[in-house]
Amino acid sequence: MPGKHMRRDDAPRREGGLGQGVHAPLPIEPVIERNPADPERRARKGETTGERGSRRRRLLVSNVLLAVGIVLLLVAAGLWGYSRWQYHEQDVVNDRLASFANVSDATSASDDGSAKAPVDVDWAGLKAVNKDVVGWVYVPDTVVNYPVYQGTDNDYYLHHTAEGQYTLGGQVFMDYENTAPGLIDGQTMLYGHHLKSGQMFYSLFLLKDQEVFDATPTIWYLTEQQSYELEPLFVYYTQPDDGTARTTKFDSDEELRSYLNERLAKAVASRPDAARIISGLKHVMTMSTCNYYDGYGRSLLVCVPKAEAAAALAATE
Repeated sequence: MPGKHMRRDDAPRREGGLGQGVHAPLPIEPVIERNPADPERRARKGETTGERGSRRRRLLVSNVLLAVGIVLLLVAAGLWGYSRWQYHEQDVVNDRLASFANVSDATSASDDGSAKAPVDVDWAGLKAVNKDVVGWVYVPDTVVNYPVYQGTDNDYYLHHTAEGQYTLGGQVFMDYENTAPGLIDGQTMLYGHHLKSGQMFYSLFLLKDQEVFDATPTIWYLTEQQSYELEPLFVYYTQPDDGTARTTKFDSDEELRSYLNERLAKAVASRPDAARIISGLKHVMTMSTCNYYDGYGRSLLVCVPKAEAAAALAATE
């Protein structure tokens, strides 16, 4: 009715039954948990099933290669350690055998006026260790100071000591076809390893350099009956399959001299008067070792008895 006050309850109402100024709440969407491995999610991240498998394979290959590398390093370390141990064992044997020889720095004269060997060898002691001993080779100012053995073949002493153990360097030995104790045949052959540790015939290998060759005037070869003062004549290389390099016996002195002249033509270091000396020779001692230049080639040092060299030079004056 006009003029009458309206009650609060009589105020106009908005449709929907809510009062003025009250907003309707927004609908709540349900939360859906996503699996990280969901293909749809991986697709959004740019990763397909094939790509993930490829990544796993690469990781597997990397792990395998790492494991193989570690194994190879361990094997290499083991081989290196074994090699060091072998060199040590070789040194122990060489030192023990060297105790049977007393080397003097002083050089004296023999009864015939020739130089006396600066080495005094205990032959009885050496024979007690191994009866195959036939001589002793000594080169002043080098490590070459070894007994020489002769077996029934050229294989045993390549890797066996005088005491029978297997070693890397074996022993210095004479060709089994030579007549013991040496310097009886036209050519006496001695063999020794060229060890990277510097032992055995490594020092003789260095005579390939003319300067070193010229600085090595004397090599001693001793037997129980006699001592020989030798002089280096020349060094030459050959292949391991050169069977003529170890020829020991010749039908005549001329055949030996022809043979030596053929070898002299291949020399890498030599005396300037080598051809003159060869013209009067009857015996040489050749020391053979590896050179490692062309696979497993051989380096051979040909030595001549000093007395024969002097006689040959005197005959050609």
